[in-house]
Amino acid sequence: MRGGSVGRTMSAAARRAEAFRALHHGRRPLLLPNAWDVASARLFEEAGFPAVATSSAGVMVSHGYPDGETMPRRDLVAAVARIARLISVPLSADIVSGYGRSVAAVVATVRSMLRAGAVGVNLEDLLPSGRGLYPLSAQVQKLRAIRRLGTSMGIPLVINARTDAFRHAAGSERERFREAVRRSVAFREAGADCVYPMGLTDAARIGAFVEEVGGPVNVMVRPGLPPVKALARLGVKRISFGPAASYATLGFLKRASREIRERGTFRLLVEGALTYDELNALARPGGSRPG
Repeated sequence: MRGGSVGRTMSAAARRAEAFRALHHGRRPLLLPNAWDVASARLFEEAGFPAVATSSAGVMVSHGYPDGETMPRRDLVAAVARIARLISVPLSADIVSGYGRSVAAVVATVRSMLRAGAVGVNLEDLLPSGRGLYPLSAQVQKLRAIRRLGTSMGIPLVINARTDAFRHAAGSERERFREAVRRSVAFREAGADCVYPMGLTDAARIGAFVEEVGGPVNVMVRPGLPPVKALARLGVKRISFGPAASYATLGFLKRASREIRERGTFRLLVEGALTYDELNALARPGGSRPG
């Protein structure tokens, strides 16, 4: 009985992964919101987004840790598992740099995320210190290994490979662009489904990057990013929120707090707010998982 149950679970996970991968090849870009807890993930699901990802910064700060790899891996996995349990759409987990320099450590992290219910991961090439990049050869080995892991577990894991070359590679702006392209092409050849050039917002450079990489490209919502229609014309296939939604939510709470403290009124806090019943409903599953 137990073996049959596991088989059915893995088959359902495989179908979610396949559905998630297909979203990267549609006529329109995949709009991918990044949640930081169960409630935000459920709100995104209710809003009609076909998949949800986690935000490393959002999740970690909400648990009292700065973004990076200070939060214990087991706690990050537990946070992902809680979200996966209560949403029916595919979930991708931001695993920062994979919680380890070695291939084995990164594979262990991804295995834990797959067991927690994620069917995609976002892996970056930025060193945990935030200064410098992992060598390209080392990053390629990690990507190949986690691609093999997904195959061995029967889950066509969707890998989003992020490069921070625009900010941390050596050389001029042009040289950093060339390094970002070089890394992204290598990541695609190593098994990444999508590549994510962190910090790319200029329309002309986005278009040039998409053309040179020749595969699905992810950009992140941030000031200066062109609107969705323009990004679609440039060939972008995935637009992630990153930590923008958590920034916006906490910014709202900051403004509402200031209103109460300075004006003694409550307009921001009560207008458009969820009801008690709606809040509690976010702690219940959003629907039956596909399969």
